[in-house]
Amino acid sequence: MSQAISPFVHPGAEVADTCRLGDFVVVYPGARLGHDSHVEGFTQVWPGVHVERGARIGPGVTLERAPDGASSDIVVGAGSQLGAGATVQRGVRIGAGAIVEAGALVAQAVPPYAIVSGVPARITGYVEKAPGTGNRLWHKQAEFPESQAVMRLGIGDVTLHRAKMVRDPRGDLSVGEFPKDIPFDVKRYFLVFNVPSEKTRGEHAHHRCHQFLLCVKGSCAVVVDDGHDRCEVLLESPDMGIYLPPLTWGIQYKYSSDAVLLVFTSHYYEADDYIRDYAEFVEIVQGKQQQ
Repeated sequence: MSQAISPFVHPGAEVADTCRLGDFVVVYPGARLGHDSHVEGFTQVWPGVHVERGARIGPGVTLERAPDGASSDIVVGAGSQLGAGATVQRGVRIGAGAIVEAGALVAQAVPPYAIVSGVPARITGYVEKAPGTGNRLWHKQAEFPESQAVMRLGIGDVTLHRAKMVRDPRGDLSVGEFPKDIPFDVKRYFLVFNVPSEKTRGEHAHHRCHQFLLCVKGSCAVVVDDGHDRCEVLLESPDMGIYLPPLTWGIQYKYSSDAVLLVFTSHYYEADDYIRDYAEFVEIVQGKQQQ
């Protein structure tokens, strides 16, 4: 029986002393592997690859090599996981806590805590940030009683709303009143439609703007995140809406082919009100809590 070949780290590579490397792993100059990261066997870590703290790379993962003299510029975010046999193309960033399923081909950035699979990789779900929280449901609309009009989701001040629905043989009617049923003064609305099923919208928060989302046709899933916890709500009826206060990270995905998402906002469009980087969002939330 032949012996396994130990990992080889070239001079010029930065490998934390708490990083673990499996057999047949080669780390090249210019690569950086953070504390508590783990690269399992049969993987080459090229120049420009940065594996952040706690990330785990499964066996046989391919991190695409850049042309000679260039940098791969691949970032494997803190606490993320790459399944066996996955391929990550150069220039791609895997967000913190994300999961790349085995065999996936990742050709574009993966958002923090997203779950991706397939060739090419598509988002199929999101990771709950705080596992082990008893019986807390991920799909929160499952606990929304039909007799109740408003329910807090336990994610910051996010609330789920059920509008009045009138059934009639001539056609159904759903109605809401301002500001009774929407908890802010509305200044703007927009519609999102014709979204390919594999695409993700949102992926941002606001400093000041409040939002209220209704899927008036078809269905889509909404992930809400307060910087500590998150949950998912499936909007699949025109009488079901969700309120996102400022400093709530919102994601919309799993659009049905006929989905039309109606969004009311408390402010006119202001580019400076958007927070588009998740790490910046978490830092802002933590700063507010320390004040």
